[in-house]
Amino acid sequence: MADGLFLIDTSIWVWALRPSGVAAIRHRLDEVLAEGKGATTPLILLELLSGTREEKDYVELSEDLSALHQFPISSSVWTRSYRLGFDLRRQGVTVPATDALIASVAQENRLTLLHADRHFDIIAEKTDLRVESWVKAAIAQKSLGGKRKTSENA
Repeated sequence: MADGLFLIDTSIWVWALRPSGVAAIRHRLDEVLAEGKGATTPLILLELLSGTREEKDYVELSEDLSALHQFPISSSVWTRSYRLGFDLRRQGVTVPATDALIASVAQENRLTLLHADRHFDIIAEKTDLRVESWVKAAIAQKSLGGKRKTSENA
């Protein structure tokens, strides 16, 4: 298993890579990557790579992501995600299927999910999903209108 590794959700990449991103998220991502503890899965690769605009961006990001620990979406992960979706729905909670699948990859492989997506906090409240949540940092940035903090608005 992969104790100590972080499955880095698309939400973290987006907040770290965009010019108006969150410096604290960028810093945390840099730490995880420098320690060699970053992990990904095909669904996250799909989300990230399909969002690139230029061929050179696609190639560069693809190469960078290939250096991460790779965790496949196995048949047991799929089965776990079906059950997760069912169990959450019975508790009155609906999350996107993609989030249930990503959470299942993390659970199956004993990864901590590094994210900035409130759905994962909801899943973690109802299950044994281990998370490091940056939702509050992302919300704070949104409330600034995507602007970087300066001494005037800190």
